[in-house]
Amino acid sequence: MKASEADIQRLQRRSVVELEQMQQFHRWLDGKRLARLPCRVVGDSRTGKTIACDAYRLKNPPLLVPPEPPRVPVVYWQSPPESGNREMFEGILLALKYQLSRGTLSEIRERVYRTLRVCNVEMLIIDEAHRLRPKTFSDLQDIPDKLEIAVVLVGTDRLDAVVRRDEQVHRRFIANYRYERMTSVQLAQTSAIWEAHVLKLPQASNLSSAKMQKVLAPATGGYIGLLDRILREAAVRSLQQGLDSISLNILSEVAAECR
Repeated sequence: MKASEADIQRLQRRSVVELEQMQQFHRWLDGKRLARLPCRVVGDSRTGKTIACDAYRLKNPPLLVPPEPPRVPVVYWQSPPESGNREMFEGILLALKYQLSRGTLSEIRERVYRTLRVCNVEMLIIDEAHRLRPKTFSDLQDIPDKLEIAVVLVGTDRLDAVVRRDEQVHRRFIANYRYERMTSVQLAQTSAIWEAHVLKLPQASNLSSAKMQKVLAPATGGYIGLLDRILREAAVRSLQQGLDSISLNILSEVAAECR
């Protein structure tokens, strides 16, 4: 396999870079997990919330101590659209790698509670929580009290609107963290980090330079998800053309397609 082909395959795979913003967020989650406090995390799509939450799960892996059940500090589940109580409970069991069984909603709820206790779960992260049906939040607000688990609701601004409809739910999940877009300074710094640790092209593209940032700033709007997409595609397109770095023209072409 040629080097460029291997590089293209590498660029097709997702990379997780622990930026300062992610580190700060993880420290905040650490505090909520230690205190067993429910909370919510809100931010625009493509700001990196999902990657940061999944990275936190990976930083706190299950502990296997046979023949005892695994200890799972952090459970992460992403809600599909219009998820109800049953879909949520089944998703949590799948995240814990436990087989599903038939039963009433009450029976499945009790099995989830029992499994969370047995696995010594400390934090349950529900991503895309704004997709949950309103009645599902009644079950979520009971988990912190009954199991002493930190439940984290993650979503867009729609999550705030949903939570505020029920005063009890809002009070329970009143602690919140705003996952912000990158500033212009952070965008330039992140571009340089991506160039060094994700793209890894043979020659420097100087992505943090003023001329490159003049293209990236309006195209990304400070969203790290868009930055990642644009830089990966620009790198792949450059390699396909036999180039060792990303030119201003190629970056501009890719950026123009994302507006």
